[in-house]
Amino acid sequence: MGLEKMSSALWFSGLIFLNSLLLCMAAGQVHYYDFVLKETIFTKLCSTKSILTVNGSFPGPTIRVHKGDTVFVNVHNQGKYGVTIHWHGVRQPRNPWSDGPENITQCPIAPNTSFTQEVIFSTEEGTLWWHAHSDWTRATVHGAIIILPKPGTTYPFPKPYAEETLILGEWYKGDVMAIITEALATGGDPNISDAFTINGQPGDLYNCSSGTTYRLPVYSGKTYLLRIINSIMNEEQFFGIAKHNLTVVGSDGAYLKPINTNYIMITPGQTMDVLVTANQSPSLYYIASTPFADTTAPYDNTTTTAILQYKGNYTVPSTIPFPTLPAYNDKDAAGNYTIRLKSLASKEHPVNVPKKITKSIFMTVSVNQIYCPNASCAGPSGNRLSASLTNISFVTPKIDILQAYYRKLPRVFASNFPYQPLYYFNFTGDVGNNTVYPALATKALTVNYNDAVEIVLQGTNVGAAENHPMHLHGFSFYVVGMGSGNFNNKTDPKSYNLIDPPEVNTIGVPKNGWVTIRFIADNPGVWFMHCHLERHASWGMDTVLIVKNGGTSATSIRPPPKYMPPCS
Repeated sequence: MGLEKMSSALWFSGLIFLNSLLLCMAAGQVHYYDFVLKETIFTKLCSTKSILTVNGSFPGPTIRVHKGDTVFVNVHNQGKYGVTIHWHGVRQPRNPWSDGPENITQCPIAPNTSFTQEVIFSTEEGTLWWHAHSDWTRATVHGAIIILPKPGTTYPFPKPYAEETLILGEWYKGDVMAIITEALATGGDPNISDAFTINGQPGDLYNCSSGTTYRLPVYSGKTYLLRIINSIMNEEQFFGIAKHNLTVVGSDGAYLKPINTNYIMITPGQTMDVLVTANQSPSLYYIASTPFADTTAPYDNTTTTAILQYKGNYTVPSTIPFPTLPAYNDKDAAGNYTIRLKSLASKEHPVNVPKKITKSIFMTVSVNQIYCPNASCAGPSGNRLSASLTNISFVTPKIDILQAYYRKLPRVFASNFPYQPLYYFNFTGDVGNNTVYPALATKALTVNYNDAVEIVLQGTNVGAAENHPMHLHGFSFYVVGMGSGNFNNKTDPKSYNLIDPPEVNTIGVPKNGWVTIRFIADNPGVWFMHCHLERHASWGMDTVLIVKNGGTSATSIRPPPKYMPPCS
């Protein structure tokens, strides 16, 4: 072969390779994980117990991908009961089949069976997490999802020296499944946790725990990216590091305008990406997390700690500095932090806030009661504790709603969840007996493909009012407004932020206040919406959003996989 022909052949081969490489980068990589659900023995707080884990670890393994990748997770259930896994904050375009909530998009993975879930990453970038979505199994079955920028791109802030994931969790001395089973049987409040944890360790302030306190080693002068996840069941958290400022740069898999603060407030379900620079005298400094619980409901009022440990030679202090965090009921501190969150809204990371709304929804959020004859239950006034959205307490069906919707199975759910309450009252004032007793039903909220949706979530003073972290599967949404008291549809929209609102998947509805969210319903499927305080979700503070198919196969739900876990 002549040099000219050889050169042409090499050039052509190189072109093919480059095109293949660019196509591969555009489509993303494919990754495979095996998750083995099994009982594992742990000793904490001076006692030993068995807990359900993934691959024997608590917290569970980290999934690490680049933006736009796809992951196949083969879940092998070697545990004692059926479980599902949810990929919290992953939109799963057109693929609700692998979203995971039990009896919403699938039935449980039975013991001694397996199910492969396809996790499709699209626009997410930053930190998300995965967790079990069956009863209270997520207390011990959860882990981080790290979504790095696409190859060839980088963070919208100076690259940190290193990264560390901090999962805020908790520990129950009792059996978690037995705790919720007993609470649902009696109608009373479930037992609170016995400790909070950071990366599975309670920390120095609990019995039998100081020897295993989690330590984060740092080099003086270096900046670290902390990926903070709140996996706690029922308490929002304040978080801080002694003598160190925090720069918040992301939340829920999206970037934020940098916020400088000495504490964050993070609800169950949320993630926060935080930069911290080791710019203090080399020493030890406490990392601490305490509950935010502006409520009369019972809660765990303990403090978990870790230690920021500088590398090098220095005298260890006799007393380790401790961060100053807001009081457990400091509603203003929680609210003032949350309203500072704003999307980065840059050329590389733009926002697309819906302006012309085609579907308006007003939804109340309440803790309720179910009447028990002869005051025979363990809740208030001898009744059973309950919870609702728009005074409808969700009843979980025996057959998953996605299957029923896709196959048009009758009598599984109703698609008439109301867009407005049946009647209005002073939601945040003296509510009297208004809506103390909710309707019990399995109802879904239905919208058209590509609807521009606005939902006003109105907290109420019914029952034990508190902050409610509401989570929507299948979407991230823009938080365009937030306020206290009753929402005023004439004046409050004037204060909406339509320029750079935060794009999140979980947001706290303030105690006796309201939040307005907006999104484009461009993800056809069946998507769960619920409070991420687990006791409220168990009591019925849930509904289902059904986004109808568009007019083409590319705007419709994908066909189901060949195998789905059967419903018993």
